[in-house]
Amino acid sequence: MAGLSFLDKEHTIAGPGFNRWLVPPAALAIHLCIGMAYGFSVFWLPLSKALGITESLACPADMSFMAQVFATTCDWKISMLGWMYTLFFVFLGLAAWLFGGWLEHAGPRKAGLVSALCWCGGLVISALGVYTHQIWLMWLGSGVIGGIGLGLGYISPVSTLIKWFPDRRGMATGMAIMGFGGGAVIGAPLADKLMKHFATANSVGVWETFLALAAIYFVFMVAGAMTYRVPATGWKPEGWTPPATSANTMITTRHVHASRVWGIPQFWLIWGVLFLNVSAGIGILGMASPLLQEVFGGRLIGVDLGINDLDAGQKSQIAAIAAGFTGLLSLFNIVGRFGWASCSDYIGRKATYFIFLILGAILYVTIPSAGHAGQLALFVACTCIILSMYGGGFATVPAYLADLFGTQMVGAIHGRLLTAWAVAGVVGPLLINYIREYQIANGVPKAQAYDVTMYVLTGLVVVGIGLNAMIRPLDDRHFMTDDELAAEKKLAREKQVTASSGVRAAGRGTVAATSNPAVTAFAWMAVGIPLMFGIWVTLQKASAMF
Repeated sequence: MAGLSFLDKEHTIAGPGFNRWLVPPAALAIHLCIGMAYGFSVFWLPLSKALGITESLACPADMSFMAQVFATTCDWKISMLGWMYTLFFVFLGLAAWLFGGWLEHAGPRKAGLVSALCWCGGLVISALGVYTHQIWLMWLGSGVIGGIGLGLGYISPVSTLIKWFPDRRGMATGMAIMGFGGGAVIGAPLADKLMKHFATANSVGVWETFLALAAIYFVFMVAGAMTYRVPATGWKPEGWTPPATSANTMITTRHVHASRVWGIPQFWLIWGVLFLNVSAGIGILGMASPLLQEVFGGRLIGVDLGINDLDAGQKSQIAAIAAGFTGLLSLFNIVGRFGWASCSDYIGRKATYFIFLILGAILYVTIPSAGHAGQLALFVACTCIILSMYGGGFATVPAYLADLFGTQMVGAIHGRLLTAWAVAGVVGPLLINYIREYQIANGVPKAQAYDVTMYVLTGLVVVGIGLNAMIRPLDDRHFMTDDELAAEKKLAREKQVTASSGVRAAGRGTVAATSNPAVTAFAWMAVGIPLMFGIWVTLQKASAMF
């Protein structure tokens, strides 16, 4: 459509003098919005009382699952609402895989806009589901349609950032993907305030909150998408010289077509490493609150009693402490995404993943001992470092892929790799929860029910160590020929740098230069202030632990 031509990739090519530091806040604007997927649990308790308002209206014991899905006279169980998490990450992975190639050709602006429509449109459909009390509409809206928005929004900046920051690939992707981890620290307290504002005698305020969040997120996501710019082919930072390469290096200057990665062993090795690291980390993240409460029990408030021996008031106290603990883990998840990815620029991606896996194995083994000995500080330190490496794994892997497979189609390859996240999002929590339930059912005290779980997680990351050790540079036969690369660049509507301008003016579609420091500062403030607010609120809650 001619009227929407400004969305085309060739119309987003940056002009001479464009400040590349405007691109990370554009990516953050989208990632901070879709990152609310991690904070959706803030809605579970209110939604479990959507009809009863003050307490849940239980469904009849003999009502089937399908009958509960369409019931309008009884409240949903939290276990039914929790399926949203599974849908989020399954459809994130599927969308990233299926639409990754399209994104490389369509460009980040169009992908970002579609992501905004899906994510925010999904929230609107979910609001209708809450209003009519139809949980299937929530699953379809936020879970399926919103999940597709997650996938597109998540990978939309990856290829662009790597091309803008060839000198700092890890740091660049770390900045953007940090936003996905930080979305919940902004969205969860905001959603809590909105629900309290909208709550009435007849409503818990959730559907109204969904609509408000949809409007807020749409503004930020569209602004981010419209700010995306792509560099002309051949652009490089002033004064930067690409590092010398050899046959043994882990960083290539050639490029692999995304359609070929399924048959390349190195792709599956990285897939396995990411799957194992995520499965282990998501296990900690998913059970953080009950883990702390059941392992330490009354010791969290100075009472030498197990969790089952506490009264309601004492349980409420330790629940507040556990909420602070969960928030602290979220902060380390955020910091790890930027910190570890930036570190990988100096020590290499393979070495960074060895740290994740080897140190992770040591920490998983340490957690049971720290719990039995009542060493709260050691326990918290271990879990926080683990979560930093969980986030760091996500942020480092795009640069790992760019090093091995080249930058031409790294966004599409990254999309295919995220199927590992989709599988881990299902397998990890199921594995952890069933091991715990089996232990308790066989008489193991709750304080010790996580021991076997931690040893299983240790086994997962040990396998990951072996897979990472097997990763080698690619054979020449996997790379595109010069003719194939030229054809791919034509499909991607790329324009070439000229010697005289540094960034060639690409006809009527070229974006004018943007180098005003005030514009860059405003862009960073627009995403930085909400993030700082979320971090401050999270630190306030975490202070209850000390």
